[in-house]
Amino acid sequence: MTSFIQDVIDDLVTKEVNFSELVFILPSRRAGVFLRRTLSLTLNQTIFAPKIISIESFVEELSDLKTTTNTELLFEFYNVYIILTPEKERESFDTFSKWAQIILQDFNEIDRYLIPQKKIFDYLKAIKNLEHWSLQEDQTELVSSYLKFWNKLNDYYNAFTTSLISKNKGYQGLLYREAFNNSNAYISNTDKHHVFLGFNALNEAEEKIIQQLLHNKLATIYWDTDKQFMNNKIHDAGLFLRQHKNKWSYFNDHDFNWINDHYSSKKNINIFGVPKNIGQAKAIGTILQDLSKNDASLKNTAVVLGDENLLIPVLNSVPESVSTLNITMGFPLKTIPLASLFEHIFTLHKKHANPFYYKDVISIISHQYIQPLFKNDNAINVIELINKNNLVYLTEAQISALAQDNKALVSLLFSNWNNDAKTALNNCFKLINIIKEHLTENKDKNQLGLEYLFRFNILFNEILRLNENYNHIKDIKGLYNIYKELLSSETLDFQGEPLQGLQIMGMLESRVLDFETIIISNVNEGILPSGKTNNSFIPFDVKLENKLPTYKEKDAVYTYHFYHLLQRAKNVYILYNTEIDTLIGGEKSRFINQLELEGTHQVTHKILTPKVPNHNKQLITVSKTESVISQIKNIANRGFSPSSLTSYVRNPIDFYYQKLLGISNLEEVEETIAANTLGTVVHNTLESLYTPFIGQTITVDNVKSLIPKIDTLITSFFKEEYKEGDMTKGKNLIVFEIAKRYVLNFLNLEIEALKKGDSIKIIALEAKVENVKLNIDTLPFTIQLRGTVDRIDHCNGVVRIIDYKTGKVDQSKVSVINWDDLLTDYNKYSKSFQVLMYVYMLLKDKKINLPVEAGIISFKNLSAGFIPFIKKESSHDRNKDTLITQDTLNEFEIQLKNLIIEIFNTDQDFIEKEL
Repeated sequence: MTSFIQDVIDDLVTKEVNFSELVFILPSRRAGVFLRRTLSLTLNQTIFAPKIISIESFVEELSDLKTTTNTELLFEFYNVYIILTPEKERESFDTFSKWAQIILQDFNEIDRYLIPQKKIFDYLKAIKNLEHWSLQEDQTELVSSYLKFWNKLNDYYNAFTTSLISKNKGYQGLLYREAFNNSNAYISNTDKHHVFLGFNALNEAEEKIIQQLLHNKLATIYWDTDKQFMNNKIHDAGLFLRQHKNKWSYFNDHDFNWINDHYSSKKNINIFGVPKNIGQAKAIGTILQDLSKNDASLKNTAVVLGDENLLIPVLNSVPESVSTLNITMGFPLKTIPLASLFEHIFTLHKKHANPFYYKDVISIISHQYIQPLFKNDNAINVIELINKNNLVYLTEAQISALAQDNKALVSLLFSNWNNDAKTALNNCFKLINIIKEHLTENKDKNQLGLEYLFRFNILFNEILRLNENYNHIKDIKGLYNIYKELLSSETLDFQGEPLQGLQIMGMLESRVLDFETIIISNVNEGILPSGKTNNSFIPFDVKLENKLPTYKEKDAVYTYHFYHLLQRAKNVYILYNTEIDTLIGGEKSRFINQLELEGTHQVTHKILTPKVPNHNKQLITVSKTESVISQIKNIANRGFSPSSLTSYVRNPIDFYYQKLLGISNLEEVEETIAANTLGTVVHNTLESLYTPFIGQTITVDNVKSLIPKIDTLITSFFKEEYKEGDMTKGKNLIVFEIAKRYVLNFLNLEIEALKKGDSIKIIALEAKVENVKLNIDTLPFTIQLRGTVDRIDHCNGVVRIIDYKTGKVDQSKVSVINWDDLLTDYNKYSKSFQVLMYVYMLLKDKKINLPVEAGIISFKNLSAGFIPFIKKESSHDRNKDTLITQDTLNEFEIQLKNLIIEIFNTDQDFIEKEL
């Protein structure tokens, strides 16, 4: 394959031109690198290198203006806006910047296409006047100010461009207009010959400048197209070049070089539909792996990313066999870890909130760049204390108290910025310096981190320079928006050999370049081509009237780039996303449909799906070794509680983790009061209320006297359990009120029972039962049992063992039909197991005599009252006998011993249950 650049050099050699006198002008700087290499390989003599520049550099040189960044243009434009807009009508810089970006783009287009400014602005003004019935006398203030804006557009433009030119700078469109204005002077003062190569879509200024140079015999132009695109009048890949060929008078008596016939040559074209972006990255890695088997260097292979966000996944998918590669795109600064740190800091201070939300605080303290700055691993301690004390909102003073020896760092991170941009910038610089000092301690290990810091230092210096020069950033929100604007365009350049190995690039970097093997990703509608995006104040019909580019022309630009990549290639791999994306859509690009329908090439189309290994979940199994059995014996010696035994029934692995290994759930801040906290508070409140009546038969008046105490006790116990958590608003206030309602409803239930004639005597509250011995014949040691019973009372001559539950429990959960089922279903029988075990232990400890009743009081089912345990003979059994006898406990004892024997059985591992 001979590249287009090689063909151009060969043609110029044939014409025996003096290369040292040439000026090569290309669509991109990237193409200049390849041109320089081709020149060195083709020319066999030593010469002074010709001038090789991009069209943007050429226009800048012609205009005598310097290109200015979009961000600085915003500041310059706001200067003009302030001068021309009465103070009462002015918007803040932050609000202004949102619509000014679009205006600047329109100014750019108007100038690039040399549209008479007053004409188009008057046209826009007339349209807006018609739309809003401007002849009406009683215009609203909104309509009036809206029309004023359109009336001032021409004034804004004139003042803005005049100001920029006076400072020798401008935006791209202004450079083009000035370059065109200066072109005659340039032509009369130069004898250099200009070689334009590889151009396609040209704006009006470019067209006129190039044509002037051609007519003055100061230029040669080489086009790179194919007869298949040129001869087909509806093929968008040839749209612009057909227009140039037909409309430029220069080509009436000069050849249009060149219309080639490369596209129809045999090609191996493979189209792969792949789900998701990450799937495309993996597929690219697989393709490169296969290609590297035949050509390890991949020197004539390019990966062209339709979506540049795919860069990092693709780099991670490049096989190890690829030793050399060059990346023309930069690494986006917004994706590096340091960007997330400043994002967290700005998020916290933008809210102007004091106290701070704990998640915002933890996200900063736990950040990889901040955590090492705390002395003695104090960052971890601070996070643990926040979680332990339920500190949902924290002041700077609280954080400082928790952080102990790190008050200066805490002050830097969390001191109030007072909505002042200068304070914010100073703190950002200080933070960068502190991080730099830490990373410099181990410079070799932290070179990349230091590079990140350096780039962020440059970024904040640029913001500082802009604000010192223009002083438009007044608050944190405005500062943050400018920071985001600059960050989005900043990149870290990769180091590599630009002319060796695999090339990874974006679509625009591929202009003028040719490769034998091409891999193109994200060939989907909305990406390639980008589709109907209309980020402009100029209506579609006005654009057509003034010959400004619309979405159709922009689509044609990408059509040319796409087909140019295919033109000389031999192997083509096209990938698209098969999954529908909510915002972009998952439809394959029209380019793919066009390739398949035009029939020039045999196209292989496959849908790729990732190999998903069929992993059957392996249930965790833990063998009962001697050390495990020894630990279980220790637990048995301290005492098995009803909850520990039912946890084994629920899932043996949970029992192993919690009871043997001592692994508890990660402690986190309870933003909303958890169910177990609610349960503890209700339990403690009832205990505190009824404690004075232990040993007494309670009366209606006794219970009524407890009602006024509910609020105080609930508040006290919530503070004890919920620590520093806020109970005064949101869901927590609702839970707080629910807790009060639970207790009040319980007391009302008690009053109702007493009024009906029930006699209730409180025997014990939160009664602890310990050191209850259980002998099992097959175990050569004694088992201890223990537990805490919520309430024991004497109701109408019968002892009741009561367990409180804040969840919902009904009679089906406190009954047994078949005793052997007791250990099989946790959800169905755990409540029955618990209350029976309480009775069993109390009887063994000689604290009660049979018969007794045992059951549940469910606060979510209080209307059911006391729900006693019942042994049924069948599911339809209407048995109302609630008394627990020795026979009942004998049956329970068999199940209890079976469970403990199973726990100690070395032949039966701890096996995870699927819940």
